[in-house]
Amino acid sequence: MVDFLQHFIHSSPLITFIVAMLPVLELRGAIPVGISLGLGFRETIIISVIGNLLPVPFIILFTRRLFAFLRHRLPKLEGLVSRLEKKAKAKEHLVRKWQLWGLVVLVAIPLPGTGAWTGALVAAVLDLRLKSAFPAIALGVAIAAVIVTALTFGFKSLLI
Repeated sequence: MVDFLQHFIHSSPLITFIVAMLPVLELRGAIPVGISLGLGFRETIIISVIGNLLPVPFIILFTRRLFAFLRHRLPKLEGLVSRLEKKAKAKEHLVRKWQLWGLVVLVAIPLPGTGAWTGALVAAVLDLRLKSAFPAIALGVAIAAVIVTALTFGFKSLLI
């Protein structure tokens, strides 16, 4: 995928930013990509965090309306909408139990099925307000950045 992006985009920071914005890859993919493209770790982290957070307000604000629109106008997408809602509801227990700290943990753990997109989707399905959900998601993304950077470089390099 990076080779594909490099064919069209000749800017390592922009490629890193785009990867960070993508669901599934997000920051977990962007940090190793940025490092492999020769960016410094501080630059990579900043670009990755900003890129990962950019879609979050839009997901929180518009997901419920988008789902309603898709159900009404494009009934063939009902299965996709239902799967996304089911995925969000499967993570709901963390937020219900620990409130916004649950959202932080959900976003901070850099494993498949977690991250800013999932956290924003859960926040949207639970109808959480942007002004309370976004800081929790941002904190989770920052924690994930530290974890992914540590795994990418090794923990020793973070201490130096």
